[in-house]
Amino acid sequence: MSILSGKNILLGITAGIAAYKTANLVRLFIKAGANVKVVMTPASKDFITPLTLSTLSKNPVFSSFTNDDDDNAMWNNHVELGLWANFFIIAPATANTLSKMANGTCDNLLMATYLSAKCPVYVAPAMDLDMYKHPSTKNSFEKLTSFGNIIIPATSGELASGLIGEGRMAEPEDIVSFMERDVIGKLPLRGKKVLITAGPTYENIDPVRFIGNHSSGKMGFEIAKAAANLGAVVHLISGPTYQVIDHHLIQVTSVTSAQEMYDEVHKTFENCHIAILSAAVADYRPKNVVSQKIKKTDSTFTIKLEKTKDILKSLGAIKKQQFLVGFALETHNELEHAKGKIESKNLDLIVLNSLNDEGAGFGGSTNKVTFITASNEIIGHKLKSKTDVARDLMKLIIQKTTNA
Repeated sequence: MSILSGKNILLGITAGIAAYKTANLVRLFIKAGANVKVVMTPASKDFITPLTLSTLSKNPVFSSFTNDDDDNAMWNNHVELGLWANFFIIAPATANTLSKMANGTCDNLLMATYLSAKCPVYVAPAMDLDMYKHPSTKNSFEKLTSFGNIIIPATSGELASGLIGEGRMAEPEDIVSFMERDVIGKLPLRGKKVLITAGPTYENIDPVRFIGNHSSGKMGFEIAKAAANLGAVVHLISGPTYQVIDHHLIQVTSVTSAQEMYDEVHKTFENCHIAILSAAVADYRPKNVVSQKIKKTDSTFTIKLEKTKDILKSLGAIKKQQFLVGFALETHNELEHAKGKIESKNLDLIVLNSLNDEGAGFGGSTNKVTFITASNEIIGHKLKSKTDVARDLMKLIIQKTTNA
């Protein structure tokens, strides 16, 4: 899955011959999983039609503040467009538009949107050789770079004038790759390895029965996505679950029992920077697993259980520089029990939730948690989606590991 998946990308198109390439650029952004809206300068419509771009983006195309052909048309809000975007890419960016951007000339909807944008702005210039090398164009590049805009270098080749040299807009595939590399390279967990456990464990009684719990694994999977979206390489070790994940930075290892999870975790822990153990691991397992299905004979049946290995405690005993996070699901004396686990298992942070809180616990799409740190900070949160809880958790971890 691309790092652009789920992101809002605003594409600005200006009046250069390379505008014909933007149909493929929109298609590639959509293929990457992004949401795309297009803003065109009026003159750019001579090179590619709004109908083509609206069909590919599945969104209306904007080119003026109002639609002159519609008496009931509403104002196209450039501020709203600028705030909607996670990333703004102007491609092709002509010498004329580059100069306007550099000097704040606001004479069309695209320029008004650019001046309103709060997100990273990428610029893919396209012009003839002499224009590309002209001092005024170089001055525009320098000023835009000083503003924080990111220039996607033009390439060399045959130009519209027939000259051969620099000035060709980068190919759509290269623009997408450039943006992906740039976004990943600036992410706060770039280069970090994160170990995450998720889901339940199943402990066999016989070939057809097991001891388990109601964990769906959703919380752990959301944490894995949040970590990967921040640039981390994630090893997700999951017990049996219906959850699925597709991200190029996430490797999933499936296990069934507590012992299998223990073994996989210990293979990975030494080389990770952050470990987040959100799995609901069985505390006990049958002491003797029967090889044949147990027949129903007596009116009562007794299973002798033995403790499983405490994975979290075992990691706390051997951790070096790793930031170790545990989860605690409690039903009474929640804070007291959670604080006890921080000390007894040598944790840096514990995530506490209670089955007494409506909307929290197993199976649902929401959770209500309290973060407790090793320094006894208690950070409570209201009921949120598990997606938002995962983001809150990763934000706190980044804060703690950056300041460490």
